[in-house]
Amino acid sequence: MAASSTSKRIWGWFFFDWASQPYNTLLLTFIFGPYVKDLLGDGTEAQAVWGFGIAAAGIVIALLAPVLGAIADQSGSRMRWIWAFSALYVAGAAGLWWAVPGNFSLTLILLSFAIGLIGMEFATIFTNAMLPDLGPREEIGRISGNGWAFGYVGGLFALVIMLLFFAENAETGLTLMGIAPALGLDPALREGTRFVGPLTAVWFAVFMIPFFLWVRDPRPTGRVTAGTVRRAMAELWGTVRRLPRTPSRFAFLGASMFYRDGLNGTYALGAIFAAGVLDWSVVQTGTFGILAVITGAVFAWLGGRADSAYGPKPVIVVCCVALTGIVLAAMFVSREAVFGIPQEAGSSLPDIAFMLIGAGIGAAGGALQSASRTMMVRQGDTERMTEGFGLYALSGKATSFIAPLSIGIATAATGSQHWGISPLIVLFAVGLFLLLWVKPDGDRAA
Repeated sequence: MAASSTSKRIWGWFFFDWASQPYNTLLLTFIFGPYVKDLLGDGTEAQAVWGFGIAAAGIVIALLAPVLGAIADQSGSRMRWIWAFSALYVAGAAGLWWAVPGNFSLTLILLSFAIGLIGMEFATIFTNAMLPDLGPREEIGRISGNGWAFGYVGGLFALVIMLLFFAENAETGLTLMGIAPALGLDPALREGTRFVGPLTAVWFAVFMIPFFLWVRDPRPTGRVTAGTVRRAMAELWGTVRRLPRTPSRFAFLGASMFYRDGLNGTYALGAIFAAGVLDWSVVQTGTFGILAVITGAVFAWLGGRADSAYGPKPVIVVCCVALTGIVLAAMFVSREAVFGIPQEAGSSLPDIAFMLIGAGIGAAGGALQSASRTMMVRQGDTERMTEGFGLYALSGKATSFIAPLSIGIATAATGSQHWGISPLIVLFAVGLFLLLWVKPDGDRAA
């Protein structure tokens, strides 16, 4: 009975990844991001605006994540926070339906997107903090990898549904399956593509049911009072002041601050880069997304196995090196030339090259995120794990404005999407450098 209960709890925890992944897959990267380019009509402007919008949401997450994590550890209640932020996720995603071509408020659309993104990120903090309770230390890497892989499969299913039945080509009005958008949605008003917001909201609401049925917070639930908040803030401030005394954790948080910022920038702007540089349609970028999600699922699963066998640090290093090379490769792909080799008009080589780049982003990103989650468990304090993942979120978001902001600035200054993504290389390089001070088993190893 105990084994069955543990298995259901793990599967319930997996379902959070399944339910939440479409926000990244459909909205942040492969469907709604490129649709913004269609709305604005200019790839360079869209890349800059999208970068600035994501940066603003990242600042809010960075400021509040450690505080809310500390409060949750003090009150012993994670589930109520997950319920609250799930509501933000659903409301923000559903609001993207109002991005009507020629009749939309860019400010309101970006605000809606940011609300949903904030909900997803905060719900993820509290869910990740449950990871150490799901199995013995030697199994955490495998569980994390399986969760990421399961989430990618959920994102893949949602993406395929979107491409086959809803997301229309702006010119033909037909989906990837060659039909008009389902449910009688009007392709002239891009209702098929705009349906990505409500679909993401409904998907999350439905597939969070197993999570809420099967996952229970192992700690007793208490009320959040003024005293709880004061104690939480005192504990958080003490943890921050002690960080220099835990050099491995300090270095890991610093390293992840940069390399995860680079990865998020790669995810967020990869498809919109292809839409602008190669003039891909939403359907083409969605196909690119399917390939990236498949490789992400496979390598998250493989990365989990490698993590269990060798530890998370080697996995993180290999992935950061790979992503640096991938960004460099993307800078040398255009309609006119691929890695310096001129291309004739109509050549398919640029498309093939960028499809392979997308596969590489998915593979390295899937393994990197899974291993990073495991590494935080190794570096964190078991008694204050939600606070630890709050700091982990802070390290991912405190400088989260750097990637989109620097890309926005570089793109606007140079007028080139190619040079616009060059700051990502610096972020991965700094992250790799700081990993030199990270101990595989954290400061407890000393």
